[in-house]
Amino acid sequence: MRSTCFTTTFIMRHAILLLAHTLLPGLLIAEDRIRVLVWDEQQPVRRAVYENFPGNFIADHLRKNPRLTVTTAKQDDPELGLSREALNQTDVLIYWGHVRQREIPEAKGQEIADLVKAGKLAFVPLHSAHWSVPFMVCMQEKAAQDALAALPEEKRSGAKVVYEGKIRWQKAGEFDRNFAPWRYEFDPRGNVTAFVNRPNCVFPRCCGPGQPAEVRIIHKNHPICQGVPARFTLEVTEMYDEPFGVPEPDTVLFTEDWKGGEFFRSGCLWNLGKGKVFYYRPGDQQYPVFANPHLLKLLENAALWLGEK
Repeated sequence: MRSTCFTTTFIMRHAILLLAHTLLPGLLIAEDRIRVLVWDEQQPVRRAVYENFPGNFIADHLRKNPRLTVTTAKQDDPELGLSREALNQTDVLIYWGHVRQREIPEAKGQEIADLVKAGKLAFVPLHSAHWSVPFMVCMQEKAAQDALAALPEEKRSGAKVVYEGKIRWQKAGEFDRNFAPWRYEFDPRGNVTAFVNRPNCVFPRCCGPGQPAEVRIIHKNHPICQGVPARFTLEVTEMYDEPFGVPEPDTVLFTEDWKGGEFFRSGCLWNLGKGKVFYYRPGDQQYPVFANPHLLKLLENAALWLGEK
């Protein structure tokens, strides 16, 4: 009887060890993977451009990289596809929005910005998402961060931030300043209030008929730019022109130029708290811009670098 029990116990232990040996590497690999959520408003586009929306096109490419676990969501999903649970299970949020920007509540934008500041999420708004609520909230938080950083160190911890204006979708004037940042007020005790203008995150000139653009890699040694030529041409894309009404980027990774002399900082990186925001301009829904292999490489590199644990 004792021999039978010993044999059964031995077999069970051996089976458990074998199962652990088989499953554990896979579990560890899954644990090391970067979790990417590609969110797409899913504005109807011509199927000749993107058979199944730009977001799904990008996700299909990213899934080819074994280091990435990629999911997708859309605006018509429950909780806008941006539930707290989904965001808490995401390392990198890639976000494509255009004509339905105003439907995203400011509270949701603040939730995304807070996750970025905490270092729990990296945010990658694409193209027209310069006017997305999450990006504009991130930019107002960056402006506040810069305003506090400009104060003497002994004044920062007790300083108060007040945002002026509202999130708005108003095109910039032809000669508007890039961004009027902040002003300070001091009370009789020396306490500081920083009044921070909410960045409008737009520019005076854009769009027009599709035309070629030359992409120039500025930060050639940055991990996001690895494996990408120093210069390449997009055959047809929408034009944006500076000044871009945002806080000064911490790093400009690449720019675009057009034949009319227009220029744009098209790959901008900001440090926000413990996290990062990477604005990626190329990608109008009218033209198959994302099919360009260099642009896909930039996005793939961004997902890998921003999502490093």
